[in-house]
Amino acid sequence: MSYCLGMRLKAGMVFVSDSRTNAGVDSVATFRKSFVFDGAEDRVIVILTAGNLAITQSVISLLEERLHGPDRARSLYGVKSMYEVARLVGETLREVHATDGAHLKSHGADFVASLIVGGQIRGRRMRLFNVYAAGNFIEASDETPYFQIGETKYGKPIIERVINVDTSLEEATKCALVSFDSTIKSNISVAPPLDVTLVPADSCRASVRYRVMDNDPYFLGLRRSWGEGLRKLFTQLPDPDWAG
Repeated sequence: MSYCLGMRLKAGMVFVSDSRTNAGVDSVATFRKSFVFDGAEDRVIVILTAGNLAITQSVISLLEERLHGPDRARSLYGVKSMYEVARLVGETLREVHATDGAHLKSHGADFVASLIVGGQIRGRRMRLFNVYAAGNFIEASDETPYFQIGETKYGKPIIERVINVDTSLEEATKCALVSFDSTIKSNISVAPPLDVTLVPADSCRASVRYRVMDNDPYFLGLRRSWGEGLRKLFTQLPDPDWAG
């Protein structure tokens, strides 16, 4: 399991992913699940992955191999819109399924993979997509400007209460890290390092690519302040007058 989060705001985009993978409590490793494609001058594309690591690595490898290939319709740097980017990622996921799906099924394993795909091509608007294992996808909206994949339930409440399209990149990043802290606190399958990518609107570049380690001073301070603040607020809430 893993946890990945992408936000599309008026100010730009925020992407955060953890890096823990496990096949049981005695088989834990660290693998990057955040991939930034900004080698072309006119675009930035960020892909976050969750699910079966072999599947998602195959998808990313195929996309990387075809970046500068002759078939521009199969290159993240060749397609003309973020919608086509999402379609390309979905088609590549189906391609991996066609190759590996039957073999996984014969060994009792499900084809489990999901991806968050976001970015901007110069002259076009920022867009954010959630790509499912079947290769189909949905797009974020102003009403729902974020997507979560993987272990989502523990980190969702803070996002629901805080995030809207007018939230600044700084506030959204802070909220995202609190969301990850809540998830890490509740589920051992999610853990640092956390990969944070910030893409300001209309920049077509990732202005921040930062790895949060488990001893990061800011993250530790945020965790401490959030926990203390919650406890203080809880004690200030009124007791139910019918409980005594």
